[in-house]
Amino acid sequence: MKPSVLLIYTGGTIGMMENPNTGELQPLKFDYIHQQIPEIQRLDVDVKPVSVSNPVDSSQMHPDQWVELVDILEKHEGEVDGFVILHGTDTMAYTASALSFMVQNLAKPIVITGSQLPVGVLRSDGKENLLAAIEIAGKKDLNGVPLLQEVAVFFQSKLFRGNRVSKVSAHQFDAFDSPNYPLLGFAGVEIEISPKQGVANTMSRKVFYRNLDLRVGLLKLYPGIQLTAYSSIFKTENHRAVVVEAFGSGNTPNDSAFAEILSEYVRKGGIIACITQCTRGSITPGKYASGNLMVQLGAWNGKNLTSEAALTKMMWILGQHENATQAMFEEAICGESD
Repeated sequence: MKPSVLLIYTGGTIGMMENPNTGELQPLKFDYIHQQIPEIQRLDVDVKPVSVSNPVDSSQMHPDQWVELVDILEKHEGEVDGFVILHGTDTMAYTASALSFMVQNLAKPIVITGSQLPVGVLRSDGKENLLAAIEIAGKKDLNGVPLLQEVAVFFQSKLFRGNRVSKVSAHQFDAFDSPNYPLLGFAGVEIEISPKQGVANTMSRKVFYRNLDLRVGLLKLYPGIQLTAYSSIFKTENHRAVVVEAFGSGNTPNDSAFAEILSEYVRKGGIIACITQCTRGSITPGKYASGNLMVQLGAWNGKNLTSEAALTKMMWILGQHENATQAMFEEAICGESD
């Protein structure tokens, strides 16, 4: 019996066509992709297509659409062996990270892919990305157990853990990377999936979460930053938490105005989480004197979380818990950090 895969269309470059009047790329209906990639029918996989209610360019992606994806996944999880989500590249890593927290212990593959060029373009990378993603989502071992059991991103022959990936190029086909975590698999002559890299299923039941708290800010530090211009971020009525992208291993400016704004925010109940701006590596609190402020503020240690994972993890935690704790954030839930 063929494995079955639900193909979920959210929009993105892969399903766009150039407007002849304006030259802009605009999303089309899902049927267009089927017309451009008839090879889908030749795969040894039963593909069932479905679309979100309003496909968008991924720069318009909103957490409400993540909830809609969770609804679709839960509705169909008993009918198929795996899922492929077609998504624009700009916010793909955010969606992958969010879904890794919102859908837990599903024990089925959720593979997110897209393309840098629309499938209607001769050199499009979309065809290979889509066909391989479908194959991966349908792969099982000799006992009928899915080889992949987590949220992943597949792009340019590489299979990444969804909450470890970031977009690294706006123009190259090799657009994603996961510097702090090995590949989950690779599509060459054969499709290889590494079982030792997968997330172990430790929960007794699958869980679908929908509550996210969007009152989370994200601030990247830079030399000469004038925090007075960003003071609204550090107001508890606006944000319950702020993820700070610090320098290096967790370093920040040490001027008194900067420290006072952050200290006042924490005194009023705000949460500060600290991650590194560096592509590789992790937060090491207090390693340098310039990192002492984050220690003194009791900042939550984001370790080697990506920006996308840190933001969505905080949204998810605050959405489930009125009194979220530091331990909840610092504990790895689904392989998002070391």
